Amino acid sequence: MSIFHQRDHFEIGEEASCSKTISDADIRAFATISGDENPIHLDEAYAQGTPFGGRIAHGMLVASLISAVLGNQLPGPGAIYLSQTLRFLMPVRPGDTVTAKVRVTEWDNLKGRVTLLTEVLDSQANVIITGEAKLVMSAFLGAK
Repeated sequence: MSIFHQRDHFEIGEEASCSKTISDADIRAFATISGDENPIHLDEAYAQGTPFGGRIAHGMLVASLISAVLGNQLPGPGAIYLSQTLRFLMPVRPGDTVTAKVRVTEWDNLKGRVTLLTEVLDSQANVIITGEAKLVMSAFLGAK
């Protein structure tokens, strides 16, 4: 028996968020874990010569904060990703604080499927990543 309570109802418009300051250590750890060692993320001298004018965080590192909100808060434990779209609008630099926000846009209570608007915002509330996530609550898997 699971120690986590799995939700079985969501309201359109429900929201949740989490914030994080992206550190150099986060970027280096993500490069090691993912194998993405592009110098735009790791080498300041190289990155200075790019259109970004300096190092930027991996887009997928920043986008992974969306997964933290989905798995821990909304929809929360028992939620299984079905799909995620992402559109990267602005870079994130080491030391930037970002906020991942999700909002319920659809809920199918018969199939246990929830659709959410997903966004990551910078400290000035500019949208830097936008997309849509579709998840199913695991208690509904196998249900007719």
